[in-house]
Amino acid sequence: MTSHALRETKSESTVIQINNVGLTYQTDKQVVTALQNINLQIKEGSFVCVLGPSGCGKTTLLRILAGFHQATSGEVLLDNKPISPKPDRHRGVVFQQQMLYPWLNIEDNVGFGLKMRKVPPKERQEIVDHYLEMVGLSQFKKAKSYELSGGMKQRASIARVLANDPRIVLMDEPFGALDAMTKEQMQDNIRKIWKETHKTIFFITHDVEEALLLGTHIIVLSSRPGRIVKEIYSDLPYKIEEGKGRMYRSDPDFVKRREEIISIISS
Repeated sequence: MTSHALRETKSESTVIQINNVGLTYQTDKQVVTALQNINLQIKEGSFVCVLGPSGCGKTTLLRILAGFHQATSGEVLLDNKPISPKPDRHRGVVFQQQMLYPWLNIEDNVGFGLKMRKVPPKERQEIVDHYLEMVGLSQFKKAKSYELSGGMKQRASIARVLANDPRIVLMDEPFGALDAMTKEQMQDNIRKIWKETHKTIFFITHDVEEALLLGTHIIVLSSRPGRIVKEIYSDLPYKIEEGKGRMYRSDPDFVKRREEIISIISS
């Protein structure tokens, strides 16, 4: 990796605009401010990774974007329009724990949203087959979720989200429950999928190296109340060849950036 591998790179159009967003809530004992003055532009085709100490509001921010929580101040725009207060197909969500329906096979899980939208069967099958092939699960399309490994379940979850053609894919620590080797494979998979689909991804992680290997735009939040304390733009994910992510971990530029982020999170 050259010294230019971590540099500011910005695409043109904005998918999500976050303006002065905050969220407070009442507990039995006090009012808690989870997020404060969040201002962020998420660009078309970017891979945004959000880091920060435990409890800083990373997942809360994702849930606001998804429509699961409502901000108590500020606004969120999707394509320059206020986001729907309820979840919709334009904002696909991949959770840490897979949410596949156990009574359906993988093929029907991936096509479930399409069926609910009454997409014609032939078109639906073509879309399902396309994304199953993309995530490497074509030969398992008749299997039930309990017959798959953890990594395969997450690949199926990703395919189901992509099949609905969302404007943005929201991922809440999707690889956090996987073993180290499977996690590395999934990082390769999602980077490859992102390059192929050009989708905009908003990815929550507590793993600094994961953020550096995947993120073109890295956001670091402070401890509660969560505020943006650092933004880093990187073109490294574009440069990593399939299966070659590991070789960058010992690169001096990579190590320097990792230590910088760890220092910010720890301070």
